[in-house]
Formats: sequence, structure tokens, C-alpha cells
Amino acid sequence: MIFNYYIISVSIFAFLLIAYDKYLSKNKKRRIPEKTLLSFVVFGGTIGAGIAMLLFRHKTAKRTYLLKFWAIVTIQIVLLYTYFYFGFYSK
Repeated sequence: MIFNYYIISVSIFAFLLIAYDKYLSKNKKRRIPEKTLLSFVVFGGTIGAGIAMLLFRHKTAKRTYLLKFWAIVTIQIVLLYTYFYFGFYSK
């Protein structure tokens, strides 16, 4: 249950961070480093960051960012599959 709240919170924060970076980009201001944006993806903000990228059309044309983003998503899917397939959880 706590894990769900954590994922939701990090996803909302990642969404807001991507939106704010888009705002900074449009106004020619100093941007949030990609390392910071991807850190929130690594720590569970994948859904929020993905939705924000699509909604605001931000970072969708930058190949290096997308490769890193999708590599993280792939690793997360493999880890979740392994966790549930091998029964490392209890109901």
C-alpha cells in the first residue's frame, strides 16, 4: 500500500518536473538537467514522465534522451516480470 502511494507521488512529481522543464524551454531559461529528469524515471516516475512527454511534446525528438528513457522502462519491466514470475512477493 505504501509502495502505491510512493509510485503515485513520484509519478506526479516527474510529470510536474517535465512540464516545468517545457515551460523553461519555451521561455529560453536555464533548464533542468536530463540526469535529474531521468533520475525520477529510475525511481518510479515512469508513468508520469511518459504521460508528460506525450502531453507536452517534450523530449520526444531528442534521440539520446529517448534511448535512455526506454532503456530504463525496459529494465523496469524485466525487473517487475522477474519479481512476479518467480514469486518474490506474497499476497
